[in-house]
Amino acid sequence: MISAYSWKRNMVKLGRSGKSFTDKPWAQGVILIALVVVAMLLANLPATKDIYHSILETEIGLRITSPSGASFDFPKEMTIEKFINDILMVVFFFTVGLEIKREIVSGELSSVKKAIMPVIAAVGGVLVPACIYTAINHSTAAASGWGIPTATDIAFAVGIMALLGDRIPISLKIFLTALAIADDLMAILVVAIFYGESVNLILLGIAFVILFLLYLANRAGEKRSWVYFIPAIAVWVLFYYSGVHATMSGVAMAFLVPIKPRFSKQYYLHKREKHIRLLAKYANHKNFPNGHQRKVLTEISKTAKDCIGVSYRLEHALNPWVNFLIMPIFALANAGVTIPSMEYFNIFNYSPELGSVSMGIVFGLLIGKPVGITLASLIAVKSKLGAMPQNATWAMLFAVACLGGIGFTMSIFVDTLSFGDFPEHTEQLRNMGKVAVLMGSFLSAVLGCILVKLAARNNNNKNIEAQ
Repeated sequence: MISAYSWKRNMVKLGRSGKSFTDKPWAQGVILIALVVVAMLLANLPATKDIYHSILETEIGLRITSPSGASFDFPKEMTIEKFINDILMVVFFFTVGLEIKREIVSGELSSVKKAIMPVIAAVGGVLVPACIYTAINHSTAAASGWGIPTATDIAFAVGIMALLGDRIPISLKIFLTALAIADDLMAILVVAIFYGESVNLILLGIAFVILFLLYLANRAGEKRSWVYFIPAIAVWVLFYYSGVHATMSGVAMAFLVPIKPRFSKQYYLHKREKHIRLLAKYANHKNFPNGHQRKVLTEISKTAKDCIGVSYRLEHALNPWVNFLIMPIFALANAGVTIPSMEYFNIFNYSPELGSVSMGIVFGLLIGKPVGITLASLIAVKSKLGAMPQNATWAMLFAVACLGGIGFTMSIFVDTLSFGDFPEHTEQLRNMGKVAVLMGSFLSAVLGCILVKLAARNNNNKNIEAQ
Protein backbone atom coordinates (compact mmCIF):
# COMPACT_ATOMS: atom_id res chain seq x y z
CA MET A 1 0.00 0.00 0.00
CA ILE A 2 1.99 2.99 -1.24
CA SER A 3 0.14 6.28 -1.31
CA ALA A 4 0.77 9.51 -3.17
CA TYR A 5 1.46 11.05 0.23
CA SER A 6 4.45 8.74 0.82
CA TRP A 7 5.82 8.74 -2.73
CA LYS A 8 8.66 11.21 -2.16
CA ARG A 9 9.54 9.60 1.16
CA ASN A 10 9.88 6.21 -0.53
CA MET A 11 11.98 7.68 -3.29
CA VAL A 12 14.37 9.05 -0.68
CA LYS A 13 14.49 5.66 0.99
CA LEU A 14 15.28 4.00 -2.33
CA GLY A 15 18.32 6.18 -2.78
CA ARG A 16 19.78 5.70 0.68
CA SER A 17 22.38 3.04 1.27
CA GLY A 18 22.10 0.72 4.25
CA LYS A 19 18.31 0.62 4.25
CA SER A 20 16.60 -2.73 4.72
CA PHE A 21 15.04 -4.59 1.82
CA THR A 22 11.51 -3.93 3.08
CA ASP A 23 12.08 -0.16 2.86
CA LYS A 24 12.32 -0.34 -0.92
CA PRO A 25 9.11 0.64 -2.77
CA TRP A 26 9.52 -2.37 -5.08
CA ALA A 27 10.13 -4.89 -2.26
CA GLN A 28 6.51 -6.01 -1.95
CA GLY A 29 6.27 -6.65 -5.69
CA VAL A 30 9.41 -8.81 -5.64
CA ILE A 31 8.07 -10.88 -2.73
CA LEU A 32 4.66 -11.31 -4.40
CA ILE A 33 6.24 -12.43 -7.69
CA ALA A 34 8.42 -14.95 -5.85
CA LEU A 35 5.42 -16.40 -4.00
CA VAL A 36 3.36 -16.57 -7.19
CA VAL A 37 6.08 -18.78 -8.66
CA VAL A 38 6.19 -20.88 -5.48
CA ALA A 39 2.39 -21.26 -5.48
CA MET A 40 2.34 -22.32 -9.15
CA LEU A 41 5.03 -24.93 -8.45
CA LEU A 42 3.26 -26.25 -5.35
CA ALA A 43 -0.03 -26.55 -7.26
CA ASN A 44 1.47 -28.45 -10.20
CA LEU A 45 4.39 -30.58 -8.99
CA PRO A 46 3.20 -34.19 -8.48
CA ALA A 47 4.83 -34.40 -5.04
CA THR A 48 3.15 -31.26 -3.65
CA LYS A 49 -0.09 -30.49 -5.52
CA ASP A 50 -2.35 -32.75 -3.44
CA ILE A 51 -0.84 -31.51 -0.17
CA TYR A 52 -1.13 -27.87 -1.30
CA HIS A 53 -4.83 -28.12 -2.14
CA SER A 54 -5.70 -30.26 0.88
CA ILE A 55 -4.14 -27.67 3.21
CA LEU A 56 -6.17 -24.86 1.64
CA GLU A 57 -9.37 -26.95 1.88
CA THR A 58 -8.81 -27.90 5.54
CA GLU A 59 -11.82 -26.85 7.63
CA ILE A 60 -11.18 -24.66 10.65
CA GLY A 61 -13.37 -22.89 13.19
CA LEU A 62 -15.42 -23.64 16.28
CA ARG A 63 -18.22 -26.17 16.48
CA ILE A 64 -20.76 -25.45 19.21
CA THR A 65 -23.02 -28.40 20.13
CA SER A 66 -26.20 -28.00 22.15
CA PRO A 67 -27.47 -30.61 24.68
CA SER A 68 -30.03 -31.69 22.10
CA GLY A 69 -27.26 -32.60 19.67
CA ALA A 70 -27.69 -29.68 17.28
CA SER A 71 -24.39 -28.14 16.19
CA PHE A 72 -23.40 -24.70 15.00
CA ASP A 73 -20.15 -23.91 13.19
CA PHE A 74 -18.53 -20.52 13.68
CA PRO A 75 -17.61 -19.14 11.26
CA LYS A 76 -19.71 -21.18 8.86
CA GLU A 77 -17.96 -23.31 6.21
CA MET A 78 -14.58 -21.83 7.12
CA THR A 79 -11.52 -23.33 5.45
CA ILE A 80 -7.94 -22.06 5.45
CA GLU A 81 -8.47 -20.56 2.01
CA LYS A 82 -11.66 -18.78 3.13
CA PHE A 83 -9.89 -17.64 6.30
CA ILE A 84 -7.29 -15.93 4.12
CA ASN A 85 -9.82 -14.41 1.71
CA ASP A 86 -12.56 -13.53 4.20
CA ILE A 87 -10.63 -12.63 7.36
CA LEU A 88 -7.04 -11.71 6.55
CA MET A 89 -8.18 -9.77 3.49
CA VAL A 90 -10.49 -7.74 5.74
CA VAL A 91 -7.32 -6.18 7.16
CA PHE A 92 -6.09 -5.47 3.62
CA PHE A 93 -9.37 -3.77 2.69
CA PHE A 94 -9.31 -1.90 6.00
CA THR A 95 -5.90 -0.41 5.15
CA VAL A 96 -7.11 0.38 1.62
CA GLY A 97 -10.05 2.22 3.18
CA LEU A 98 -7.75 4.12 5.53
CA GLU A 99 -5.56 5.16 2.62
CA ILE A 100 -8.50 6.29 0.49
CA LYS A 101 -9.91 8.25 3.44
CA ARG A 102 -6.56 9.97 4.04
CA GLU A 103 -6.20 10.93 0.39
CA ILE A 104 -9.76 12.31 0.39
CA VAL A 105 -9.18 14.31 3.59
CA SER A 106 -5.69 15.68 3.00
CA GLY A 107 -4.06 14.07 -0.04
CA GLU A 108 -4.33 13.86 -3.80
CA LEU A 109 -8.14 13.46 -3.70
CA SER A 110 -8.74 16.21 -1.12
CA SER A 111 -10.17 18.79 -3.54
CA VAL A 112 -12.09 18.76 -6.78
CA LYS A 113 -9.14 20.36 -8.57
CA LYS A 114 -6.74 17.68 -7.33
CA ALA A 115 -9.08 14.72 -7.68
CA ILE A 116 -10.91 15.36 -10.92
CA MET A 117 -8.18 14.29 -13.36
CA PRO A 118 -7.16 10.97 -11.71
CA VAL A 119 -10.78 10.15 -10.85
CA ILE A 120 -11.98 10.69 -14.43
CA ALA A 121 -8.99 8.69 -15.69
CA ALA A 122 -9.82 5.91 -13.23
CA VAL A 123 -13.42 5.77 -14.49
CA GLY A 124 -12.13 5.32 -18.04
CA GLY A 125 -9.69 2.70 -16.79
CA VAL A 126 -12.58 0.73 -15.30
CA LEU A 127 -15.23 1.11 -18.02
CA VAL A 128 -13.16 0.29 -21.11
CA PRO A 129 -11.67 -3.01 -19.79
CA ALA A 130 -15.14 -4.04 -18.56
CA CYS A 131 -16.60 -3.29 -21.99
CA ILE A 132 -13.85 -5.22 -23.79
CA TYR A 133 -14.33 -8.23 -21.52
CA THR A 134 -18.13 -8.11 -21.89
CA ALA A 135 -17.92 -7.78 -25.69
CA ILE A 136 -15.86 -10.97 -25.81
CA ASN A 137 -17.75 -13.00 -23.20
CA HIS A 138 -21.38 -11.84 -23.23
CA SER A 139 -23.94 -14.67 -23.03
CA THR A 140 -21.28 -17.22 -21.96
CA ALA A 141 -20.38 -18.83 -18.64
CA ALA A 142 -17.47 -16.39 -18.33
CA ALA A 143 -19.66 -13.26 -18.52
CA SER A 144 -19.66 -12.57 -14.77
CA GLY A 145 -15.90 -12.04 -14.75
CA TRP A 146 -16.11 -8.54 -16.25
CA GLY A 147 -14.86 -6.98 -12.99
CA ILE A 148 -11.54 -8.86 -13.08
CA PRO A 149 -9.61 -6.62 -15.55
CA THR A 150 -10.86 -3.34 -14.06
CA ALA A 151 -8.38 -3.10 -11.16
CA THR A 152 -4.87 -1.65 -10.87
CA ASP A 153 -2.35 -3.07 -8.40
CA ILE A 154 -0.83 -0.02 -6.76
CA ALA A 155 2.14 -1.85 -5.20
CA PHE A 156 3.41 -3.29 -8.49
CA ALA A 157 2.74 -0.11 -10.47
CA VAL A 158 4.55 2.11 -7.96
CA GLY A 159 7.39 -0.38 -7.64
CA ILE A 160 8.02 -0.39 -11.38
CA MET A 161 7.82 3.41 -11.53
CA ALA A 162 10.48 3.49 -8.80
CA LEU A 163 12.75 1.26 -10.88
CA LEU A 164 12.25 3.51 -13.93
CA GLY A 165 13.51 6.45 -11.87
CA ASP A 166 13.45 9.97 -13.26
CA ARG A 167 12.37 8.85 -16.74
CA ILE A 168 8.81 9.48 -15.50
CA PRO A 169 7.92 13.02 -14.34
CA ILE A 170 7.02 13.14 -10.66
CA SER A 171 3.63 14.62 -11.59
CA LEU A 172 2.76 11.46 -13.56
CA LYS A 173 3.93 9.24 -10.71
CA ILE A 174 1.56 11.05 -8.37
CA PHE A 175 -1.16 10.96 -11.06
CA LEU A 176 -0.98 7.17 -11.45
CA THR A 177 -0.82 6.65 -7.68
CA ALA A 178 -3.90 8.83 -7.12
CA LEU A 179 -5.60 7.06 -10.04
CA ALA A 180 -4.88 3.67 -8.45
CA ILE A 181 -6.38 4.87 -5.16
CA ALA A 182 -9.55 5.99 -6.95
CA ASP A 183 -9.45 2.69 -8.83
CA ASP A 184 -9.34 0.82 -5.50
CA LEU A 185 -12.48 2.63 -4.37
CA MET A 186 -14.29 1.66 -7.59
CA ALA A 187 -13.12 -1.95 -7.26
CA ILE A 188 -14.48 -2.01 -3.71
CA LEU A 189 -17.85 -0.76 -4.98
CA VAL A 190 -17.84 -3.38 -7.75
CA VAL A 191 -17.20 -6.19 -5.25
CA ALA A 192 -19.83 -4.87 -2.83
CA ILE A 193 -22.56 -4.40 -5.43
CA PHE A 194 -21.99 -7.17 -7.98
CA TYR A 195 -20.10 -10.00 -6.27
CA GLY A 196 -22.04 -10.64 -3.07
CA GLU A 197 -24.41 -13.53 -2.36
CA SER A 198 -28.13 -13.34 -1.62
CA VAL A 199 -28.46 -10.81 1.19
CA ASN A 200 -30.05 -11.32 4.62
CA LEU A 201 -31.53 -7.86 5.09
CA ILE A 202 -32.14 -8.29 8.83
CA LEU A 203 -28.48 -9.04 9.61
CA LEU A 204 -27.33 -6.33 7.22
CA GLY A 205 -29.73 -3.88 8.88
CA ILE A 206 -28.26 -4.66 12.33
CA ALA A 207 -24.76 -4.09 10.91
CA PHE A 208 -25.80 -0.70 9.56
CA VAL A 209 -27.29 0.26 12.92
CA ILE A 210 -23.93 -0.48 14.58
CA LEU A 211 -22.11 1.49 11.87
CA PHE A 212 -24.47 4.41 12.35
CA LEU A 213 -23.87 4.40 16.12
CA LEU A 214 -20.12 4.42 15.46
CA TYR A 215 -20.63 7.33 13.07
CA LEU A 216 -22.42 9.23 15.84
CA ALA A 217 -19.59 8.39 18.25
CA ASN A 218 -17.09 9.72 15.72
CA ARG A 219 -19.09 12.92 15.28
CA ALA A 220 -19.30 13.30 19.06
CA GLY A 221 -15.51 13.29 19.22
CA GLU A 222 -14.86 9.75 20.47
CA LYS A 223 -11.23 8.96 19.60
CA ARG A 224 -10.38 5.87 21.66
CA SER A 225 -9.47 2.99 19.31
CA TRP A 226 -11.04 0.21 21.44
CA VAL A 227 -14.46 1.84 21.05
CA TYR A 228 -14.24 1.06 17.32
CA PHE A 229 -12.40 -2.27 17.53
CA ILE A 230 -15.01 -4.25 19.48
CA PRO A 231 -17.99 -3.27 17.24
CA ALA A 232 -15.80 -3.98 14.17
CA ILE A 233 -15.80 -7.68 15.07
CA ALA A 234 -19.60 -7.67 15.34
CA VAL A 235 -19.90 -5.88 11.98
CA TRP A 236 -17.62 -8.46 10.34
CA VAL A 237 -19.75 -11.34 11.70
CA LEU A 238 -22.97 -9.70 10.52
CA PHE A 239 -21.55 -9.01 7.05
CA TYR A 240 -20.21 -12.57 6.80
CA TYR A 241 -23.57 -14.15 7.65
CA SER A 242 -25.67 -11.59 5.75
CA GLY A 243 -24.25 -12.50 2.32
CA VAL A 244 -22.40 -9.22 1.72
CA HIS A 245 -18.73 -10.04 1.22
CA ALA A 246 -17.07 -9.85 4.64
CA THR A 247 -14.15 -7.74 3.37
CA MET A 248 -16.54 -4.83 2.90
CA SER A 249 -16.82 -4.58 6.69
CA GLY A 250 -13.15 -3.54 6.71
CA VAL A 251 -13.80 -0.71 4.27
CA ALA A 252 -16.87 0.48 6.20
CA MET A 253 -14.93 0.55 9.48
CA ALA A 254 -11.99 2.38 7.88
CA PHE A 255 -14.21 5.31 6.95
CA LEU A 256 -15.54 5.54 10.53
CA VAL A 257 -12.21 5.48 12.38
CA PRO A 258 -11.43 9.06 13.46
CA ILE A 259 -8.74 10.79 11.45
CA LYS A 260 -8.64 13.97 13.59
CA PRO A 261 -6.22 13.88 16.53
CA ARG A 262 -7.35 13.94 20.13
CA PHE A 263 -5.15 16.94 21.02
CA SER A 264 -4.61 20.16 19.08
CA LYS A 265 -1.28 21.77 18.19
CA GLN A 266 -1.77 24.45 20.83
CA TYR A 267 -2.51 21.87 23.53
CA TYR A 268 0.59 19.86 22.58
CA LEU A 269 2.84 22.93 22.66
CA HIS A 270 1.44 23.92 26.05
CA LYS A 271 1.99 20.43 27.50
CA ARG A 272 5.46 20.17 25.94
CA GLU A 273 6.60 23.43 27.55
CA LYS A 274 5.28 22.20 30.89
CA HIS A 275 7.12 18.89 30.53
CA ILE A 276 10.36 20.58 29.47
CA ARG A 277 10.26 22.66 32.64
CA LEU A 278 9.76 19.49 34.68
CA LEU A 279 12.71 17.82 32.95
CA ALA A 280 14.86 20.81 33.86
CA LYS A 281 13.58 20.71 37.45
CA TYR A 282 14.72 17.10 37.89
CA ALA A 283 18.03 17.61 36.03
CA ASN A 284 20.10 17.75 39.24
CA HIS A 285 20.24 13.96 39.39
CA LYS A 286 23.28 12.19 37.89
CA ASN A 287 21.60 9.79 35.51
CA PHE A 288 19.40 10.72 32.55
CA PRO A 289 16.69 9.82 32.51
CA ASN A 290 16.15 9.31 36.20
CA GLY A 291 12.89 8.05 37.66
CA HIS A 292 11.14 11.43 37.64
CA GLN A 293 12.33 12.21 34.10
CA ARG A 294 11.17 8.83 32.79
CA LYS A 295 7.65 9.63 33.98
CA VAL A 296 7.80 13.04 32.29
CA LEU A 297 9.12 11.55 29.02
CA THR A 298 6.36 8.92 29.11
CA GLU A 299 3.76 11.70 29.44
CA ILE A 300 5.37 13.56 26.51
CA SER A 301 5.18 10.38 24.44
CA LYS A 302 1.49 9.81 25.29
CA THR A 303 0.62 13.42 24.46
CA ALA A 304 2.52 13.28 21.15
CA LYS A 305 0.78 10.00 20.25
CA ASP A 306 -2.64 11.53 20.78
CA CYS A 307 -1.71 14.41 18.45
CA ILE A 308 -1.87 11.87 15.59
CA GLY A 309 -5.29 10.58 14.54
CA VAL A 310 -6.22 6.94 15.18
CA SER A 311 -6.62 6.44 11.41
CA TYR A 312 -3.04 7.51 10.69
CA ARG A 313 -1.65 5.42 13.55
CA LEU A 314 -3.49 2.31 12.42
CA GLU A 315 -2.40 2.74 8.80
CA HIS A 316 1.23 3.16 9.85
CA ALA A 317 1.06 0.12 12.16
CA LEU A 318 -0.79 -2.20 9.75
CA ASN A 319 0.99 -1.45 6.47
CA PRO A 320 4.08 -3.61 7.16
CA TRP A 321 1.87 -6.53 8.18
CA VAL A 322 -0.35 -6.12 5.11
CA ASN A 323 2.53 -5.64 2.65
CA PHE A 324 4.84 -8.36 3.91
CA LEU A 325 2.57 -10.94 5.54
CA ILE A 326 -1.08 -10.76 4.49
CA MET A 327 -0.51 -10.05 0.79
CA PRO A 328 2.22 -12.71 0.42
CA ILE A 329 -0.07 -15.26 2.13
CA PHE A 330 -2.90 -14.20 -0.22
CA ALA A 331 -0.60 -14.69 -3.24
CA LEU A 332 0.57 -18.07 -1.98
CA ALA A 333 -3.01 -19.27 -1.45
CA ASN A 334 -4.64 -17.84 -4.58
CA ALA A 335 -2.00 -17.97 -7.32
CA GLY A 336 -1.61 -21.74 -7.05
CA VAL A 337 -3.39 -22.69 -10.27
CA THR A 338 -3.39 -26.30 -11.43
CA ILE A 339 -2.57 -26.16 -15.15
CA PRO A 340 -3.66 -29.39 -16.86
CA SER A 341 -2.68 -28.23 -20.36
CA MET A 342 -1.05 -25.43 -22.33
CA GLU A 343 -4.58 -24.35 -23.31
CA TYR A 344 -4.50 -22.12 -20.22
CA PHE A 345 -1.83 -19.98 -21.90
CA ASN A 346 -3.70 -19.66 -25.21
CA ILE A 347 -5.44 -16.31 -24.84
CA PHE A 348 -7.21 -16.71 -28.20
CA ASN A 349 -8.95 -19.94 -27.20
CA TYR A 350 -12.72 -19.33 -27.39
CA SER A 351 -15.72 -21.54 -26.68
CA PRO A 352 -19.35 -20.57 -27.48
CA GLU A 353 -20.33 -22.02 -24.10
CA LEU A 354 -17.46 -20.85 -21.88
CA GLY A 355 -16.35 -17.76 -23.80
CA SER A 356 -12.72 -16.76 -23.32
CA VAL A 357 -11.75 -15.63 -19.84
CA SER A 358 -8.13 -15.33 -20.98
CA MET A 359 -8.85 -13.11 -23.97
CA GLY A 360 -11.19 -10.86 -21.98
CA ILE A 361 -8.76 -10.36 -19.09
CA VAL A 362 -5.52 -10.02 -21.07
CA PHE A 363 -7.02 -7.62 -23.62
CA GLY A 364 -8.84 -5.76 -20.84
CA LEU A 365 -5.62 -5.18 -18.89
CA LEU A 366 -3.20 -4.78 -21.78
CA ILE A 367 -5.38 -2.66 -24.09
CA GLY A 368 -8.45 -1.57 -22.15
CA LYS A 369 -6.63 -0.03 -19.19
CA PRO A 370 -4.22 2.29 -21.08
CA VAL A 371 -6.81 3.20 -23.73
CA GLY A 372 -9.49 3.91 -21.10
CA ILE A 373 -7.16 5.97 -18.90
CA THR A 374 -5.78 7.95 -21.84
CA LEU A 375 -9.15 8.61 -23.51
CA ALA A 376 -10.74 9.69 -20.22
CA SER A 377 -7.75 11.97 -19.52
CA LEU A 378 -8.03 13.46 -23.01
CA ILE A 379 -11.74 14.17 -22.48
CA ALA A 380 -10.98 15.76 -19.09
CA VAL A 381 -8.27 18.02 -20.55
CA LYS A 382 -10.22 19.01 -23.68
CA SER A 383 -13.35 19.77 -21.65
CA LYS A 384 -11.16 21.72 -19.19
CA LEU A 385 -12.46 19.65 -16.29
CA GLY A 386 -8.91 18.55 -15.54
CA ALA A 387 -5.38 19.68 -16.29
CA MET A 388 -2.53 17.71 -17.83
CA PRO A 389 0.07 16.68 -15.21
CA GLN A 390 3.00 19.08 -15.18
CA ASN A 391 5.88 18.33 -17.62
CA ALA A 392 3.97 15.36 -19.06
CA THR A 393 3.35 14.51 -22.70
CA TRP A 394 0.54 12.39 -24.09
CA ALA A 395 3.06 9.73 -25.12
CA MET A 396 4.41 9.51 -21.59
CA LEU A 397 0.91 9.54 -20.08
CA PHE A 398 -0.09 6.61 -22.31
CA ALA A 399 3.10 4.77 -21.34
CA VAL A 400 2.37 5.27 -17.64
CA ALA A 401 -1.26 4.27 -18.24
CA CYS A 402 0.04 0.92 -19.49
CA LEU A 403 1.38 0.32 -15.99
CA GLY A 404 -2.23 0.72 -14.84
CA GLY A 405 -2.85 -2.63 -16.54
CA ILE A 406 -0.97 -4.39 -13.74
CA GLY A 407 -3.96 -5.78 -11.92
CA PHE A 408 -2.54 -8.52 -9.72
CA THR A 409 -4.02 -8.31 -6.20
CA MET A 410 -7.54 -6.96 -6.70
CA SER A 411 -7.98 -8.74 -10.05
CA ILE A 412 -7.19 -12.13 -8.52
CA PHE A 413 -9.47 -11.31 -5.58
CA VAL A 414 -12.39 -10.53 -7.92
CA ASP A 415 -11.58 -13.72 -9.86
CA THR A 416 -12.07 -15.76 -6.66
CA LEU A 417 -15.62 -14.33 -6.43
CA SER A 418 -16.59 -14.81 -10.08
CA PHE A 419 -18.26 -17.58 -12.12
CA GLY A 420 -20.34 -18.98 -9.23
CA ASP A 421 -23.43 -19.26 -11.47
CA PHE A 422 -21.90 -22.24 -13.29
CA PRO A 423 -20.63 -24.64 -10.58
CA GLU A 424 -19.52 -27.25 -13.10
CA HIS A 425 -17.13 -24.75 -14.70
CA THR A 426 -16.30 -22.49 -11.75
CA GLU A 427 -12.90 -23.95 -10.85
CA GLN A 428 -11.74 -24.12 -14.47
CA LEU A 429 -12.80 -20.54 -15.21
CA ARG A 430 -11.24 -19.17 -12.03
CA ASN A 431 -7.95 -20.95 -12.68
CA MET A 432 -7.86 -19.71 -16.27
CA GLY A 433 -8.70 -16.24 -14.96
CA LYS A 434 -5.79 -16.25 -12.52
CA VAL A 435 -3.34 -17.30 -15.23
CA ALA A 436 -4.74 -14.58 -17.49
CA VAL A 437 -4.32 -11.97 -14.73
CA LEU A 438 -0.67 -12.94 -14.35
CA MET A 439 -0.14 -12.85 -18.13
CA GLY A 440 -1.96 -9.56 -18.63
CA SER A 441 -0.17 -7.92 -15.69
CA PHE A 442 3.24 -9.11 -16.92
CA LEU A 443 2.63 -7.93 -20.49
CA SER A 444 1.32 -4.58 -19.24
CA ALA A 445 4.44 -4.10 -17.11
CA VAL A 446 6.76 -4.95 -20.01
CA LEU A 447 4.87 -2.74 -22.48
CA GLY A 448 4.75 0.13 -19.99
CA CYS A 449 8.51 -0.05 -19.33
CA ILE A 450 9.33 -0.11 -23.05
CA LEU A 451 7.04 2.82 -23.86
CA VAL A 452 8.30 4.86 -20.89
CA LYS A 453 11.90 4.44 -22.08
CA LEU A 454 10.96 5.35 -25.66
CA ALA A 455 8.97 8.40 -24.54
CA ALA A 456 11.81 9.52 -22.27
CA ARG A 457 14.36 9.12 -25.09
CA ASN A 458 12.13 11.08 -27.46
CA ASN A 459 11.80 13.90 -24.89
CA ASN A 460 15.57 13.98 -24.41
CA ASN A 461 16.14 14.20 -28.18
CA LYS A 462 13.69 17.10 -28.42
CA ASN A 463 15.45 18.91 -25.58
CA ILE A 464 18.82 18.47 -27.32
CA GLU A 465 17.43 19.81 -30.62
CA ALA A 466 15.90 22.81 -28.81
CA GLN A 467 19.32 23.67 -27.42
